[in-house]
Amino acid sequence: MPEPSADSVGPVDLSERVHVLDALRGFALAGVFISNSLSWFSGRILLPREQSLALAAPLLDTVVSSLYSLFIDQKFITLFSFLFGLGFSLQMTRAESRGVSIVPLYRRRLVVLLGIGAVHMFALWVGDILSTYALLGFVLLLFRKRTDRTLLTWALVLYLVMPPVIMAVQTFGPVLVYGEEETARAAKVVRDEEAANRTAFLAGLASDSVVTSQQANLRFGVQGFSNPNRLLWLCIILGRFLLGMWAGRQRLMQDVERHRKLLRRLVAWGLTAGGALGGAALAVNLSHRGMAGWPPANPPLWMVVMRLLREPGFLVMGAAYAAAFALLFQKERWRKALSVFAPAGRMALTLYLMQTVVSLWLYDGWGLGLVGHLPASTCALLTVVVFAVQVGLSHLWLARFRFGPVEWLWRSLTYGRAQPMRLASPSPAGATH
Repeated sequence: MPEPSADSVGPVDLSERVHVLDALRGFALAGVFISNSLSWFSGRILLPREQSLALAAPLLDTVVSSLYSLFIDQKFITLFSFLFGLGFSLQMTRAESRGVSIVPLYRRRLVVLLGIGAVHMFALWVGDILSTYALLGFVLLLFRKRTDRTLLTWALVLYLVMPPVIMAVQTFGPVLVYGEEETARAAKVVRDEEAANRTAFLAGLASDSVVTSQQANLRFGVQGFSNPNRLLWLCIILGRFLLGMWAGRQRLMQDVERHRKLLRRLVAWGLTAGGALGGAALAVNLSHRGMAGWPPANPPLWMVVMRLLREPGFLVMGAAYAAAFALLFQKERWRKALSVFAPAGRMALTLYLMQTVVSLWLYDGWGLGLVGHLPASTCALLTVVVFAVQVGLSHLWLARFRFGPVEWLWRSLTYGRAQPMRLASPSPAGATH
């Protein structure tokens, strides 16, 4: 195929957009924001277990935390990753229909996204996902000409085979090489070091100096590169990408009527299986709530198995959300309600970065200094309010402009020229018509 030219490729026109995907992306972004806020921005994940429990009101926060664990935690980031792979499939199909290769353009697109993600990670917030998506996007290119069967096979290997293999190597490998006693000693050193790093990071975030806070963020980000779970996390994300790519090829979300029976099954089985697995994990956590030394450093076999089942549980629950959303979007009344999320989905990159900036101001010491001080219920309420404001702003912005500000920058750098930003004003004749 020929190299893309300025005339053959360009940003997707409004008439070409799949509106259910825009709305679903905005919906997923809401869940991702809640997850990031309750875990990271608020500092709850950095607090010692006893201190985190001390923040909670006995009943209200138990209910909020349980609902979050059962319905939101990891489900929406799974959905967001799935949509990334599906979006790649759509872009590939459009490029092929125009007779051009997706590779040169998509590489530039990923390079720009990697740059944005790197700035976000090291200058703002260590929890950035953009750089990871960009790097794995290059791997996704290797699958563009593979069969559907190959996509599903690799997705299942990455999701169901690699996690137990990696966990087995991490658990039993050091014991075989160094012995049980030395392995236990080394593991304790690692745990103590991780606890010290989290404490130092929290202290940095609580500082009233922007420089100190961001230096702590940078240090914690660099320390995270040695996390032994990074390979596991990359495998899982790539598996989600491949499933999204397969779904895009099958037009599951674009041709809902054709796949209505399959989508209904996904809803039923996804909610049942995902709810059962999530409920079992929640019951274990609640039964050991506040127990010292929980979770244990050397978990029993049944707990290891439960950890392995969590990711499939997240996946089927996220698939159920996507399928239910697509089915409801076909009904006029539901479409009007769910379309509220569409502008947020169209400028998801801008809103994602805005969430970081606003959250740093809310939680870090140089801002309102709420880090480590809010219970889950208050944090969730605050996050919903901020996202509601973002949705309103996205409606106002896209009534005047074609892209969000960061989306415009991303596209302009990708295509090597400034993209038209403002929406064309309708002509008097067109307005009359």
